[in-house]
Amino acid sequence: MADLLGEEGPLATHIKGFAPRRPQQEMAEAVRKALKEKQILVTEAGTGTGKTYAYLVPALLSENKIIISTGTKHLQDQLYHRDLPLVKAALGVSAQTCLLKGRANYLCLHRLYLLVQERSIEEGALAANLAKIQQWARRTRTGDISELSKIPENSPLWPRVTSTVDNCFGQDCPVFSECYFMVARRQAQDADILVINHHLLLSDIVLQEKGYGDVLPMAAAYIIDEAHQLPEVASRFFGQQVNSRQLLELIHDSRAKYLDDPSGMANIRDICHQLEQVTVDFQATLGAKEHRFAWREAIDTRSVALALENLSTTLANLELELKLVADRDKGLENCYKQAGKLQAQLAVFSQQPNDDWVYWFETRSRSFILSASPLDIGENFHAYMARQQASWIFTSATIAVGECFEHFNQQLNLVPTVTYRWESPFDFRQQALLYQPAGLPDPHDPHYIDAVIEAVLPVLIASQGRAFLLFTSHQALKKAYDLLRNKILFPLLVQGSAPRSELLTSFRSLGNAILLGTSSFWEGVDVRGSALSCVIIDKLPFASPSEPLLQARIDAIRRRGGNPFMDYQLPHAIVQLKQGVGRLIRDAHDRGLLMLCDPRLHNKSYGWLFLKSLPNMPRTQDIADVKAFFAKV
Repeated sequence: MADLLGEEGPLATHIKGFAPRRPQQEMAEAVRKALKEKQILVTEAGTGTGKTYAYLVPALLSENKIIISTGTKHLQDQLYHRDLPLVKAALGVSAQTCLLKGRANYLCLHRLYLLVQERSIEEGALAANLAKIQQWARRTRTGDISELSKIPENSPLWPRVTSTVDNCFGQDCPVFSECYFMVARRQAQDADILVINHHLLLSDIVLQEKGYGDVLPMAAAYIIDEAHQLPEVASRFFGQQVNSRQLLELIHDSRAKYLDDPSGMANIRDICHQLEQVTVDFQATLGAKEHRFAWREAIDTRSVALALENLSTTLANLELELKLVADRDKGLENCYKQAGKLQAQLAVFSQQPNDDWVYWFETRSRSFILSASPLDIGENFHAYMARQQASWIFTSATIAVGECFEHFNQQLNLVPTVTYRWESPFDFRQQALLYQPAGLPDPHDPHYIDAVIEAVLPVLIASQGRAFLLFTSHQALKKAYDLLRNKILFPLLVQGSAPRSELLTSFRSLGNAILLGTSSFWEGVDVRGSALSCVIIDKLPFASPSEPLLQARIDAIRRRGGNPFMDYQLPHAIVQLKQGVGRLIRDAHDRGLLMLCDPRLHNKSYGWLFLKSLPNMPRTQDIADVKAFFAKV
C-alpha cells in the first residue's frame, strides 16, 4: 500500500494534484488487512488524510465483492462518478463497478405514463416541469432523477413519477423489462464494487427483518464511509413512521383507479374525499408552525386524540372498501395493501407507548410526520452483521471522542477487531489559529447572541469577510442576521434563502462573502482556498434537552443507571463540533481562523474534552493576534 500510494506510485503518476501522505498509506494497509482477515475495523482519519483513496485502493485490488456505503446521495455520486474512476484508471484494474440507490430515486415509466394520461397537470410551473421530465425520459440511460437537477428535489412531481415498495407493480408492470430500478439491481448483482448510501443499506436490513427478501447482493466486505451518521439514520429506519405524503399518495392512487373504472367504486371516491379532509384536520390539530414535539404530550390533548381516531377510522373504512375490489387489478391490490399497512402503523401511535421506544411528531407548512424509533438499534445492526459473515470497515473524519471510540461502538453494538485514529496531515500549528474571545456571557443569557455578534464584528473586518458563521439553532441564525445586515458591507448569504448548492457557489465566486448556516452547513461542505478563511461557531452544539428523541434517550440512560450527560450528550456534541471545525482547513495551502465563542470551553470542567478532540493549533484570547494572523493571509 505504501508503494501504491507513494511518490512514485500509480496514483501520483495518474492523478493530478495527488500528494503522498503517510496516514493515508497506513490506513490503506489497515483496510487491506481487514479485507483479507475478515476483521471489523473502526477508523478515524482527520481532514486531509485522503480516506477515500485509502479504502478504494485495497478494495479494487482485493478481487472480492465489496459494498461501499456513503452518508448522502451527493457523496455517493461524487464517489462513483469522480473518485472511483480515477483510482480504477490509475491502478489499471478492470473491476466492474455499479451505483445503486433506493427505488424512489429512479423514474418509474409506468407511473409517468399514468400521470400524463390523467391530464391533471396541464398548465403552470408543474406542467412545465412535467414536460421536462418527459423529454428527459426519452434520453436517460439510468433513470436516476438526480440527472434532472433543474427540478427541485422536493417537487411534488417526483413522488408521482417514482415508485415505492407499496405502489410498485413488480413483474405485473407492463414495462417491467424497462424498469430502471430493476436494471440497476441486476447490474448490482454482477458488480465487484457496489456504491450505495446508508439509507439503502438500512432499507436492506429492515426488509430482511420483515421477511421480504433483500435489495442488496451478498458481499465479502462492507466499507461504511461517513460512519458517524449511521446510528442516527438507523434509529429512524428501525422504527415506524406515518406521514401526510403517504396518506395523500394513497388517496391519489385510489382516486385514479376510480376514474379508470368507476363501476361499483362510488364509496371509494367518497371515502377518499373524507380521508383527505380528516388528514387536513389532523394536521391542523398538530399546529401550523414547523416544529418537533414529543408525541406523548400531544396525544394527551383531547383534540389530537379525537383527530387521530377520526383519521384511523376513515383509513380503516377505505381499507374495507378497497378489499372488495382488490382482485380487479394490481393497482387496486397495491392500494388495499398500502391502506392496511398505514392503518397498522397509525395504530402504533394510539397504543400504550413502549418505554424502550421514543415517539415524536414533526409538522411543516403543509405536512406532518409521526415517528417512533427504538432507543437501542445496536442489536438489530449487530444481527445483520452476523448474518453477512463479511469484513466491516467503518471510517469517518469525526468518529472518536478524544482517543476513544467507545461512544460510536456502543451505539452499533460493535466489537471491533482493530481501531485506528490518524490526525490530519495538515499543519494546523502553521495554518490555523483558535480564537476564544474573553468576557462573553453564559450561552443561556438572553443577550448572548448580541454579545457574540459584537465580538464577531472586528474578526469579520480583519478577515475581510470570507467567513462561515455556524449556529446551533435557526433562531440564533435569524437574530444574528438581523444584527449583522446593517453593520457589515460584505455580502451576506443566509441558509434558507436559496438551495445549499447555490449558496456555496455564490460564496466561492464572491470571494469576500459571509455565510450564515445551521446544521446542514456543519458537515459535507468543502470550500478550499482563501474564499473561506474564518469559521465562527456560536456555541457548543449540545442538542436541546427538549428535543423528544434526546429526552427519551436521557430518560432511558437514567433508568439503566447511566450518566446521560457523560454517556451521550457530551460525546455527541464533541463529534458535532469536530464536524463544524472540519470546514476550516480543507487543503495543504489553506490558512484560517477558528473562532469558538462559547465560554464554557474554559469555565466548565468538560471544556478540555472538546479542546482535546480538536486539531492542535495555537490559541489566543487577544483580538490583536487575530488581526496579526489575517495580516499575513
